Amino acid sequence: MAKRDYYEVLGVSKTADEEEIKRAYRKLAIKYHPDKNPGDKSAEEKFREATEAYEILKDAKKRQQYDQFGHAAFEGPAGQGGFGGFSGFGGFDISDALRAFMNDFGGDSIFSELFGGGRRGGGRRGGAARGNDLQVRLKLTLSEILSGVNKTIKIKRGDRCPTCGGSGSKSGKKNACRQCGGEGRVQQVSQSFFGQVIRESVCPACHGEGSTVSDPCTTCKGSGTVEAETKVAVDIPPGVSEGNYISIPGKGDAGPNGGPAGDLIVIIQEARHDFFERHGTDIFCEINISFSEAALGAEKTIPTLDGKVSLKVPPGTQSEKIFRLRGKGLPVLHGGQFGDLLAKVHVQTPEKLNREQRDLLEKLSAVEQKPDSFFDKAKDFFS
Repeated sequence: MAKRDYYEVLGVSKTADEEEIKRAYRKLAIKYHPDKNPGDKSAEEKFREATEAYEILKDAKKRQQYDQFGHAAFEGPAGQGGFGGFSGFGGFDISDALRAFMNDFGGDSIFSELFGGGRRGGGRRGGAARGNDLQVRLKLTLSEILSGVNKTIKIKRGDRCPTCGGSGSKSGKKNACRQCGGEGRVQQVSQSFFGQVIRESVCPACHGEGSTVSDPCTTCKGSGTVEAETKVAVDIPPGVSEGNYISIPGKGDAGPNGGPAGDLIVIIQEARHDFFERHGTDIFCEINISFSEAALGAEKTIPTLDGKVSLKVPPGTQSEKIFRLRGKGLPVLHGGQFGDLLAKVHVQTPEKLNREQRDLLEKLSAVEQKPDSFFDKAKDFFS
């Protein structure tokens, strides 16, 4: 299927400025984000497509190349996309899209929009304020992502004061705020050319809680919370990607004056692997083989994320050939299926030869000059 025009994907004109492009992408990304549309492959593809378009159009140099050459500017071996695929943006997958989205829009406010709003602390009418959400980043290895893992992490959070039980008062008693009458909000009336204007805001006396204390707790100074270090268990399912996050209800900051606690948002990061490179659910590696192994064929033992397997290299294998080992990649998140292991072979040319090796290769060179099949002669020669 032919790719859609990037401007069309984002719904902007070719004269759109950077801010317009950013606003358009942000709106689409939040609408189609995988965490907001679990299991919806159509939404996942639209999220990936919008992110790919944004990554090109936000960059002045890439945008200029795209305007001049279209999608051809980022395809083939000389593609300029550089997103870890085998041919420019041809390998731009959902993992790349999530990572790019979090890099640009991974701040506190994005979680409120993805989770439907109302996640941050703040005043509420006639009740104690909700505590703030907390964010932590958790780095995982590919092996942990393969099988899933339970991690225990340490966090510092605002905890309920042990002295006053979170009330903020020595006696535990609260009084209705005199300024707002317990509503938590106040109205200000002013006159303008168009008539009377009424503005509503959080009560400055009780900070939106609707109540005050006359005998503040000496431990927490009347706030109801103290800083504490605690451990939280996080259950990570198999197949997560960088940029995914897990929300743990009630493990954020405790609300002031006995208010409900916020949530803990655990953002997934991937640790760099020494041998494997991730491409969605597939993993990629490079292995070296000798000239004789390439010519005659060989059985090579190569590592995977969960053990070693045998790779059969057929006779006549060319350098840079990619072998696919089905089901040896990473699992689909909540999907039960697995990606593949892609192994690219490099045929090594020896830099230093001993006398025996040189004599053998000189004989082989002589054989190659004859009209018979090279590989037939090579097999006979090395057997």
